Parts: sequence; structure tokens; C-alpha cells
Amino acid sequence: MRRRLAVLLVALIAGACGNTPSGASDGGTARILIGNPTTFDPAIVGDAQSGAVINQFFEPLTSLDPSLELRPALAESWRMEEDGRRIVFHLRPNLRFSDGTPLRAADVVRSWLRVIDPKQPSPLATLLLDVRGARDYLAGQGSAGGVGMTADDAANEVVVDLLRPATDFPAIVAGSTFGVVPPGIDDSRGLQPGDAFVGSGGYRPVSADASSIVLAANPEYWAGRPALSNITLVTELGGMSPVAVFERGDLDYAPVSVFDATWIAYDQTLGPQLRETPSLSTDYYGFNVEIPPFDDERVRQAFGAAVDWRRIATLAVPNPAMIATSMVPPGIPGRSDRDAVPKHDPDAARALLADAGFPGGRGFPDVTLTTGGNDYDEAVVKELRRELGITVHPEVMDFDAYFERLDVDAPAMWFLSWVADYPGRNDFLGVLLGTGASNNYGNWTSAEFDAAITDAGAATGEAAASAAYDRAEDVVQRDVPVIPVSYGAGWALSREGLLGASENGLGGIRLADLGWRR
Repeated sequence: MRRRLAVLLVALIAGACGNTPSGASDGGTARILIGNPTTFDPAIVGDAQSGAVINQFFEPLTSLDPSLELRPALAESWRMEEDGRRIVFHLRPNLRFSDGTPLRAADVVRSWLRVIDPKQPSPLATLLLDVRGARDYLAGQGSAGGVGMTADDAANEVVVDLLRPATDFPAIVAGSTFGVVPPGIDDSRGLQPGDAFVGSGGYRPVSADASSIVLAANPEYWAGRPALSNITLVTELGGMSPVAVFERGDLDYAPVSVFDATWIAYDQTLGPQLRETPSLSTDYYGFNVEIPPFDDERVRQAFGAAVDWRRIATLAVPNPAMIATSMVPPGIPGRSDRDAVPKHDPDAARALLADAGFPGGRGFPDVTLTTGGNDYDEAVVKELRRELGITVHPEVMDFDAYFERLDVDAPAMWFLSWVADYPGRNDFLGVLLGTGASNNYGNWTSAEFDAAITDAGAATGEAAASAAYDRAEDVVQRDVPVIPVSYGAGWALSREGLLGASENGLGGIRLADLGWRR
């Protein structure tokens, strides 16, 4: 899922400010700093920032705890049948939406079909394409009834038929995209904060303004009413530092930058409240292979070899562990330690560029590097000019416009930060680079890569799956459709006494787990 790299801006509303921690004042509320969501709709969400908010309103069948262990959520259990090609989820009894209406298996299927609706497919529709009939339905060549997702309301079960064994499917549907929504959600009024909002998660939004979203606990939540009766999600700080706002008692949980964390760790007051938050994410550059000259793999290879990617990452990140060695970040189960980043070799880069018809950079067309802003663009542009004799023009776009541009008309060269939707290597390989994948913004295609991903998905043992994913990463390193630069690292200030404020690396915290120590 795409990560928005915006800096949080804005003013706290007057009613959210004070000089004491909110939990200390009445024991039933908390103020959490979080990015401003672009949507409340699970079927539309494409960025981790919005997903972290949506997770609180619409519950999926499964969830991943802070140690990345898969846990039951709306489903109390699941089983594999037909050698892993069928998964049967058994729902908890007597599930209800926040308005008290029953939540049934049919609601799950209806919610998931929205993800592959051909009229408005989800940015993460690729995650369902292993379901029988899903690809045809998404392409407008089949019907919803032909999709291998069946609701058995009498048995309280959802049956999913797959094209291949996919033991990771229960983890895939733990993401915010698969939150279960009530009937009528397609009416935009059903997604507006207020008394009419109906959800399946621990909280529902009851009001919102330019700088905050106020949540109320859902008394119908399957795990019981959450401990905190209200939570204010603070979305903007008016240019103030999250550290300063936390210090004065106006926030109870606040993500902070890696650079702030380096000094906070030694601060006598703030240091004990600093928490490391895992971030299963990769920052990477990509090329649109349908736009010359990046349709020529020799040009992409030249770009890959000309820039010392490790050096520019070293200058921008404080921790060597954040320097990328492959598209798959540390913490993903089964990740290989092999180095799959293009080797820095300026001589080879110049030879490749000359072989592609641009000796010394002569005749190379104007190229714009379009991003949402990051710490690397300037160094990349300088090294390409110095080593290849070409000029790349950097362009920074507004974040929302930039993400829309990636979806509909990807630039020749671009940058993205991707947070895991689920802890699997395929989420950074097949989901991002597979032929026809909805997040393959560079439109790259490789039969060799696709075959390796297929073999990995069909593998019945960890060794065979790992070997297949290694082959896929070798193809990426050789053909250079993308170049990984760095991995994410997160830190947060968490008020002493606030329990349950632990992240799992996929973005955000589970608000239903929060409570104050008594």
C-alpha cells in the first residue's frame, strides 16, 4: 500500500488542547496523531495513511498482531481444503454492525466483490486475482456470480475457491481493503462521519473537521466495547512539531521522525516515552517502460549502474539497516539476505548508454523525474549528470495529485514508498511488478518474472517458494524496472500509562486495544 510522505500540517482544534494527558483527565479518551485520510472506503483506499484510519471502522475477517501473528477477527476460525485451493472462513456467531443489524457471510462476499468491481476497481484489486473468476470479472468479461467467493449464511461461512494453493490468503484479507462494510455503503452519505455512520470495527467516526476526527466506541464490536469511550484522531498540527505538542500534553501518541528520535532517546523526560515502531516498507524509484527511452532495458540498466544508490541512502538515513538490498524489507517472513540492488559501475553504465544509442548522453531526450518529494532526488539527478552526461529534470507534485498521476498516467521516472499490505514477499514483488498488476505503475512485463512468482505461489514448501522468489528478484535486478533505495523505520512518543499502543509494521495502531493503566 502506498505511503504518503507528507509532513503533518495544521492546527489542533481548541477543544482538543490542554495541559494534561487526556487519559489522565478522565481515563476514557485519548488523542492520537495520524495522517489525514483521503477516504473512509475500504474498496477505494490505496494509501497506508487512509488504511490506518479505515482499520478502526471496518473489521476484516483476520488481523495481524504486533508480532505479525495471524489472529481471528470477524472469523473465529478458517480451514484449508482441496490442497489449499479452497479456504473456508467460519464467522463468529451473532456478529453485528454498529447499528445492531446482523453481519452475515453475504456481507463479507459483497464487501470483497467491491474490491474487484469493474466499474470502480480498488487500487489493490491485484490481491484478489488468485480467486477463481476474479480476473474475468475485473476485466468486465464475467459476472459476480462467477467469482469463487460464496456466502453460506446457514453455516455462517465464507468459501473462497482459488486458482492455486494460497496459504497466505488468510493473511492477505487482514488488510484494510477487506474490511466488511454494511449494505448501502456505495451511497456516499454512508461514509460521512455522524450518527448515521455504520461500521464493523471498534470505533465509528461521529464528527470531523479540518484538523481532527472524533471517534466513539462501538458497543456492538465483536470483542466487546473498547476500553476508551472516545478517541480524537488529530490530523493536522498547524506547522507545530509533534514533539512540542506531545510535550505540552495535547497528544497521547505521536509518530516522530527518525532524526527526532536520535535526540529524544537521550532526553530525561521524553526518552522513556519513545517507542520504536516497525515499518515494513520500501522506498524505490521506477521507470515507465512504455515511455522511450525507458522501453530499452539498456537505458534502465545504465541508470541503475550509474548511481551509487547505497551512498545516497547512507547520506539520508541514520541507520545502516535502512539501506535497501532488495525490494523486500527486513521483517518480511522468508526474506532473502541476497543483494538484489543494481551494482554501482559507472563505466558499465556509460557503455550501456552508448550501446542504446546515446554515447556520452548525446541525443538523450528530456526526462522528468516526478515524485511526491523525498531526500534522494537531488543526489540522483547530480550523479546521472556526472556519470552519464544527461540532464534529468526533477518535479515535485502535491501528494494527492501525484498518486492520481501514478494511477492514470505514470511519469517516465517516478518514486514511491510502499508499505506491506500483508507480511509476504509477493506483496513487494508480484503485487508491484506482475504483468497487469494494479500497482505496476511502470507497466513492466516479464514472462520470466511472472513464471517465478507463479512457482512461488504454488510451492508447497518454504525452500521451493524462497528459491522461486529469489529467481524473481534476480530478474528485477537484471532488467531494472525499479530500484529500491531504503527501508522505512518508525518511532513514536507514547504517553506513559497508555496500553496497547503497538504497531505491527503495516501502518497505524489498533485503537480497540488501547486503554489506560489503572
